[in-house]
Amino acid sequence: MNFQEIDNTWTLFLDRDGVINVRKMGGYIQDISEFEFLPKVPESIAFFSSKVERIFVVTNQQGIGKGIMTACNLSDIHRYMCEKIETFGGKITACYFAPELKSADAPLRKPNSGMALQAQRDFPEVDFRKSIMVGDTDSDIVFGKKLGMKTVRIKTVEPIGIDADLTVGSLEELMKLWEN
Repeated sequence: MNFQEIDNTWTLFLDRDGVINVRKMGGYIQDISEFEFLPKVPESIAFFSSKVERIFVVTNQQGIGKGIMTACNLSDIHRYMCEKIETFGGKITACYFAPELKSADAPLRKPNSGMALQAQRDFPEVDFRKSIMVGDTDSDIVFGKKLGMKTVRIKTVEPIGIDADLTVGSLEELMKLWEN
């Protein structure tokens, strides 16, 4: 990935669980007390905010569809997340979520493109060819590739079936590569 070509007209799409915060294996982050940033994420997002115009969080949240949590719980978590990132000088432009069950194959749910298309409706200047999707699962990478985005995979225990344009261990590692 050529970071030199990326300027402030670009957009960054970030998955949440496993990219921004610690993924709760076998469960769902249901309230602020369970939300824990991965190391150096707020600082990394502050760096990305200085490089691109928009940063969107796009996250599948089927815990809502299962009745385990509410959209209000999720809104509180996202407000907390955004406020903490802002204290480091970063900015999340908007958070989009898909509450449907995985089995529903709903248009909003990644790997489907609904959340990106909603972001483009809300921010018409978004050009997917000048966008980067960062995620930790195949569905995140497929989501980005379907729309012609550059893709970055955060390595986790998830099996890799789809290759991303770049694979890194964390947002901090992505930031360091981008800086150099």
